[in-house]
Amino acid sequence: MFKYILVPATGAETDAAVFATALAVARLSAGHLAFLHVRSDARENLLAMTSSADMGGGGGDYYRVIETLEQIEAESRAKAIQAFRELCDKEQLTIPGDPSLCRPSADWTEATGQKVLLMAEYGRAADLIVLGRASDGTVTERDVFEASLLQTGRPVLIAPPSAPSQLVDTVVIAWKDKAEAARAVAAARPFIEAADRVIIFTVEEGVELGERSSDRLRNALSWHNPNTSVQRLSPDGRAPVEVLLDAARAVKADLLVMGGYSHSRVREVIFGGFTRHVLNRADLPILMAH
Repeated sequence: MFKYILVPATGAETDAAVFATALAVARLSAGHLAFLHVRSDARENLLAMTSSADMGGGGGDYYRVIETLEQIEAESRAKAIQAFRELCDKEQLTIPGDPSLCRPSADWTEATGQKVLLMAEYGRAADLIVLGRASDGTVTERDVFEASLLQTGRPVLIAPPSAPSQLVDTVVIAWKDKAEAARAVAAARPFIEAADRVIIFTVEEGVELGERSSDRLRNALSWHNPNTSVQRLSPDGRAPVEVLLDAARAVKADLLVMGGYSHSRVREVIFGGFTRHVLNRADLPILMAH
């Protein structure tokens, strides 16, 4: 079960869908939402931005830029705190939470430093990390996503641009006989066990071995959820990603479980063509693991 869920609180518009998605997970197992707001160091950021360029305007410009950066950070922090408080009040979340209580709870943590490093550090202690996507479907902070997925050893749930109404009525698995997909399925086990039904999608590529592996997976998962089935999808000349997403919409999927695939470097494993298109076009939560 996902009992300790890391939720970044950024103050951005995407926070609403991230918070709602994380809360939906917490309600499944009386989980705890660990909200993390990372404060950037304005002076450190400015030094990084100007390390290879001259400020050109003297000390006055330097302090004005620092003041502007600090003001932006203060506004983001204020928005994040307000959103956190409103969520806790509306949903009656216990603060700071007690592991002995069987109901969702929350707490608030602030840290100053590089967001990428801090998300990785805090993420390693979590059961699940929930991140967001912008209205166009793109991951809001690619470097944070990479760090969360590659440097924590924890699964990442990518919230849709709009808050989901459900998570576990129908869970679909984008299956390929690869270790990446197997890891994602293992990480999704709490969702699979709680689902009303589980559908394994496999896109036919003329390889009989792939079909046998989907049957083996169905047999194994039936011990966790008897209502597990396989649907073999035929591309018929269409891009596999479009076939997959159309099938997910047809069954009104609430959650997509998938691995990341590519043919080159580690970053492109996560943001390879298939994975990138799914992230950009899917309007449902996506669970990934590395």
